[in-house]
Amino acid sequence: MSAPQDDSTGTPNDDSTGTPHDDSTGTPHDDSTGTPHDAKGGRYAIVVARFYEELAERLVDGAAGAFKFVGAEHEVFDVSGAFELPLAAAYAVDSGRFDGVVCLGAVIRGETDHYDFVCAEAARGIQEVALGTRTPCAFGVLTCETMDQALARSGGGKRDQGRHAAEAVIAMTVLRRQLGSAGTWRPLTAAQ
Repeated sequence: MSAPQDDSTGTPNDDSTGTPHDDSTGTPHDDSTGTPHDAKGGRYAIVVARFYEELAERLVDGAAGAFKFVGAEHEVFDVSGAFELPLAAAYAVDSGRFDGVVCLGAVIRGETDHYDFVCAEAARGIQEVALGTRTPCAFGVLTCETMDQALARSGGGKRDQGRHAAEAVIAMTVLRRQLGSAGTWRPLTAAQ
């Protein structure tokens, strides 16, 4: 199913999740399920892999802009690379200070299989934290073939992955509040 089109530009008007966006900012909104103002007063962690510093800064800027738009606070925590993001997200959740966690970074394919392992484990680990704690955690990690692709997706015209990741966490936090779900720790085990 294709995304709804913005009549003025012919471009998709959502983030591939079906969430309508404010036309001027791209921030999720829907009068039937909540507005960006439902996230006002929220507090979020941004955990960012600094391996590619320029990309990291661009991703953080996008996420910070989304939080500012809805009146939410955020703190930024740095880690070395994408592989460390899941543990840092778990630390942020365990602190009890945050409504959600945005995990940002970039992995650019090299000549070895290292790329595949880092991407897969970062994604798996972040998802495990989200499911195990019932706390929204976004995978805002660019997984690209080249630096040019990464730059284009970090606020460089094609996409702003940092902003989109923050929007996803905001939307999930609003949904959690609407459904009355509490973020409680429930460790995942191999037996489940």
